[in-house]
Amino acid sequence: MRVLGLETSCDETGVALYDSEHGLLADALFSQIDLHRVYGGVVPELASRDHVKRMLPLIRQVLDEAGCVPQQIDAIAYTAGPGLVGALLVGASCAQALAFAWGVPAVGVHHMEGHLLAPMLEEQPPQFPFVALLVSGGHTQLVRVDGIGRYQLLGESLDDAAGEAFDKTAKLLGLGYPGGPEIARLAERGTPGRFVFPRPMTDRPGLDFSFSGLKTFALNTWQRCREAGDDSEQTRCDIALAFQQAVVETLTIKCRRALKQTHLKNLVIAGGVSANRALREHLQKMLGELKGQVFYARPRFCTDNGAMIAYAGCQRLLAGQHDGPAIDVRARWPMESLPAV
Repeated sequence: MRVLGLETSCDETGVALYDSEHGLLADALFSQIDLHRVYGGVVPELASRDHVKRMLPLIRQVLDEAGCVPQQIDAIAYTAGPGLVGALLVGASCAQALAFAWGVPAVGVHHMEGHLLAPMLEEQPPQFPFVALLVSGGHTQLVRVDGIGRYQLLGESLDDAAGEAFDKTAKLLGLGYPGGPEIARLAERGTPGRFVFPRPMTDRPGLDFSFSGLKTFALNTWQRCREAGDDSEQTRCDIALAFQQAVVETLTIKCRRALKQTHLKNLVIAGGVSANRALREHLQKMLGELKGQVFYARPRFCTDNGAMIAYAGCQRLLAGQHDGPAIDVRARWPMESLPAV
């Protein structure tokens, strides 16, 4: 089965073609970072308009790269949520229009299920069951995964997601957007131990997260330094390092707890923040101590992309699931409500 995947949940337009027998045939991505950077964050209306502009050229590009014509497409998968409603509607309406014109089924894919399954695109995919850490700009969740659609939420952020905290802290420090890569870049030059930030909610049982207070702690630290006349680049680097260490160690502690609680040895990390090198190193070390294994997608499939949507959609289509012609998108959508495959 050949599935065309469309991703338009936020600020990246992704298109990919996945074959159930031959794997990923082609994929293309356009990032809107430059468009939104001047505003310090995503502007939903601008995001939606840019998706309209990019969608059809990217579809043509992917089909050309794969040497494929529309008559060879068996189905279309698109991101139906969660995400920005305007942006989601672009992908959904395009997918349903093409499905109608080409006479093929369409299926709406859960955005976070796409991220969760992205490591399946690698040469050595994880085997069920496993614990998944979904960590991005909009979500921080720990999930037990027993199969596609068989999800048990173990814990989640009670306020800011980890990626959101990275972006907001970077903005407080006067850094560019997106904040995660900027914080990571400065952290490489930071002085270990100059600042020590708290590890939120690690001093109590449970698997929930909270990063809002950590962001405030970073702001107060930066303000105290500025009041003392120290607003140097090195101080920014030191604060960035302390912040990143706090987030990474908090995520690692919670992952260790989740693995012990579920008696599982395999961990999947997915979402934009999973590309953070320090996080990968800490989790690999922790899994080594537990004699387990950590899985993640290649960096370009950590952020939003069409390949993960094409793959996730293909699995559900192969199981006989598909949508009717109605265009239905959801800004919020609990992943536990998804049917099992």
